[in-house]
Amino acid sequence: MELNQAVWLLLVTAIVLANIPFILSNRLFLFIKVSHKSIVVNLIEWFSYFLLTGLFAYQLENKSMGHVSPQTWEFYTITLFMFIIFAFPGFIYRYNLKKFLKQNKV
Repeated sequence: MELNQAVWLLLVTAIVLANIPFILSNRLFLFIKVSHKSIVVNLIEWFSYFLLTGLFAYQLENKSMGHVSPQTWEFYTITLFMFIIFAFPGFIYRYNLKKFLKQNKV
């Protein structure tokens, strides 16, 4: 796999995984069916998807480049905030738009 393809695959995967906890409000980790999830459970699930994306990125970098570059705390802080930005559409849908659509049902 070329490096350009690996970057796009990682970005798409990160965007999808960042939004899954908020879009699927009746599933926990895609497999466990629940009746309701609180925001704390959503954030724990979201953070675990962040860690999963990090492991996927590590493996992808190792496979596409042959080695993994050492990183400092700044890199991990930036990736955390990028993951927060990626999760914004799902968060807005779950906690703002869904309630608004229910209230304005005609």
